[in-house]
Amino acid sequence: MPSTAVIDFDSTKPTSPFYTDSHREWRDVLRRWLAKEVAPYVEAWEAAGEIPLALYGKAAEVGLLGLGYPERYGGTSAGIDHFHHIVTSEEAAQIGAGGVFASLMVHSIGLPPVLALGSDELKARVAARVLSGERHICLGITEPDAGSDVANIQTRAVRDGDDYVVRGSKMFITGGLRADYVTAAVRTGGPGYGGISLLLIELDRPGVSRTRLEKMGWWASDTAALYFDEVRVPAANLIGAENQGFLGIVLNFNGERLGLAASANAYARVCLVEAARYARERRTFGKRLADHQVIRHKIAEMLRQVNATQAYLESCAWRVQQGETPVADLALLKVQATLTMEYCAREAMQVLGGAGYLRGNKVERIYREVRVNAIGGGSEEIMRDLAARQLKL
Repeated sequence: MPSTAVIDFDSTKPTSPFYTDSHREWRDVLRRWLAKEVAPYVEAWEAAGEIPLALYGKAAEVGLLGLGYPERYGGTSAGIDHFHHIVTSEEAAQIGAGGVFASLMVHSIGLPPVLALGSDELKARVAARVLSGERHICLGITEPDAGSDVANIQTRAVRDGDDYVVRGSKMFITGGLRADYVTAAVRTGGPGYGGISLLLIELDRPGVSRTRLEKMGWWASDTAALYFDEVRVPAANLIGAENQGFLGIVLNFNGERLGLAASANAYARVCLVEAARYARERRTFGKRLADHQVIRHKIAEMLRQVNATQAYLESCAWRVQQGETPVADLALLKVQATLTMEYCAREAMQVLGGAGYLRGNKVERIYREVRVNAIGGGSEEIMRDLAARQLKL
């Protein structure tokens, strides 16, 4: 008789030495919260093109928004490590809607430069309000003519007395429509990396405008183009030293890539689980899909790739936790994870067939979100080249 063994997200993961009771407790808390506050509403939020503002406050209350951030700003940092964040990515992925968490957790890329390099006054002014869910912050690096080519940023901030006057634009900004602040890369000096600064810009200032961008996936997350027309911003909003902003961008990218890899591989595992479940239930030619060798081999290959990537992910996370900055491995890890996600999304769609192509299921949503994961935070091509340069080939 066919096996009745459970095939789910947990059962497909190999035992790992990196997770403690603290990680397991956080997983249980977050899983229950997601089941109550998020899972029942995903389709409605996808259709609406946004998540409700009230969700930010609820996420703050459960400890999600403040995970890993300083207690003085309302966060929780004692005992929190990179594996708590991997757990967060995995539990979020099981909802099967990346846009929900791209919007909810966008502060995880907008706030770290402020906390790492900003003045005490700036941190006190911004951080607590963001971590409580009262205010929202996004990251503004990409421009119409400068994506991964950060050295080519053209948005300019010119010092004028106690202010900077900002003129330019930012493109593909996650959370940009509802954000109150943007951590923006601006040019304050000459060409190249050495002329870039980071500046916190309040998005209600005169001269700021924004446009919604419609997109292939991440429907529940707003994406915007931001425009700055002679926007006056206090010099006190400078994040770090003038013309030293590239360091903050690079530090942010390393953490972002680790998080993106964790999410991408978790989405791949969701596709594996959904395909395996469907293969057990669906019957063709007088037997279950799972009884066809070609289908079994698809699922076995998905499992091989997902668990191999998981091992790479956990190794990189452990190294970062030990104080290393493995730039090449973090770049290649992101490539590995997004290729695994792409493979598993495709194979799961093949297993589900027409059922997978219909709106309203996890595999369909994840399939549409492959490209944003492969491009965001550094495209696969840029990541390979970065790794090659680190190897000094």
